[in-house]
Amino acid sequence: MSTTMLDQATATIEEAWGRPIEALEVLAVRRPSEDPLLRSAMHTRTALAITDNAVTVHQDRLHALTRRGYVPDFYELDRITESAVNLRVAQAESRAYLQAIRRVVEAREAAVPVADAPAVRLAQAAVARSGQAPHASGRGPEPSSPSAVVGPLVPTTGPRR
Repeated sequence: MSTTMLDQATATIEEAWGRPIEALEVLAVRRPSEDPLLRSAMHTRTALAITDNAVTVHQDRLHALTRRGYVPDFYELDRITESAVNLRVAQAESRAYLQAIRRVVEAREAAVPVADAPAVRLAQAAVARSGQAPHASGRGPEPSSPSAVVGPLVPTTGPRR
């Protein structure tokens, strides 16, 4: 059995938040304001569950109408076409929901403060300071690469002069 898009979404959410989906469902409902990205991911997963079910229904209907040895009646040709179109639409919706969940996870990862990774922050600070260290007398400064950014970048506002 192949994994469905719902299975992929569940695995992505569980990996990002580090908890089983059942626990995350409870958190998303009981404490929605604490983690709005989790709530968004869970709402999108719910919509994906609905379209994933629709994919299964349309696939089953299409397989039943086109099974080996079965000759569909004339009136069933429209049902076959309609089922195929509905299947394509449901699959496209499922892909869009899965992509949306991936974007929410990416946004969560981007929003995690650098303070959560102290070793990385210390290394960045050390690199930044090494560019400012005094050089041995008689030697010119070595060509340097740009210093690492220690904190988050703050966009400048206002007109440039």
